[in-house]
Amino acid sequence: MSVKRWKITIEYNGTGYAGWQRQPEGIPSIQESIETAITKFCGQDIQITAAGRTDAGVHAHGQVAHFDLDYGDRALTGFDLAKAINAHLRPEPIAIITAEEVDSEFHARFDARNKLYRYRMVTRSAPPIHDSRHVWHYKYDLDIETMREGGKHLLGHHDFTSFRDAQCQAKSPMKTLDRLEISEKPYDNYGGREIIFELEGLSFLHHQCRNIVGTLKDVGKRKINPDDVKMILEAKDRTKAGMTAPAEGLSLIRVDY
Repeated sequence: MSVKRWKITIEYNGTGYAGWQRQPEGIPSIQESIETAITKFCGQDIQITAAGRTDAGVHAHGQVAHFDLDYGDRALTGFDLAKAINAHLRPEPIAIITAEEVDSEFHARFDARNKLYRYRMVTRSAPPIHDSRHVWHYKYDLDIETMREGGKHLLGHHDFTSFRDAQCQAKSPMKTLDRLEISEKPYDNYGGREIIFELEGLSFLHHQCRNIVGTLKDVGKRKINPDDVKMILEAKDRTKAGMTAPAEGLSLIRVDY
């Protein structure tokens, strides 16, 4: 036996998938697609473990996972492994960007020290055709400065029950949001704007990022005041916060170790 642990970095378009986690037979998931591709390559039933489970429709530019592979005494480089898995993934919108051999104690989930999520929103009347599955299309203008003011209340270590999905399986609602930045740039030459939310922390509750974005949208719309975000947080009541922003605008950008 010559078992080696491999760390892979993955990019995928989550449209049409039930999310990362393997589902009952017949329901497509990112995990199952990659595991099937690895099996086709090596003939072994392999289970992979990810840094985090993205929801249905959520994308990734830098998801990380690990798995153990017995390839005997044959030489295998990370480049060749990634190339082989990608060959069996085509034409699915999933790609292994890098693969590298790591210590047998490495764990994609438990060794992670930080995750960066990015949420994209486009504000204009016309739908964004080319980015229709990658942004939240919102038809009306939003006040970005008020959203920034509201977001400041969420920084730090808090009970995020108000921003937690009812189906969340986390043992505790306590999480630390290390960074929340909101930026904007022109989306087209006709007045459309793209608003970008970047959220960083070690871990997040189910739908936490999307519920934060949905609540800050209400601030930008002037439906609620920036200081209301503090009261929503302290209420520890999901019904007090805003809507869950659509999945298509969210991407897992990077996992740090």
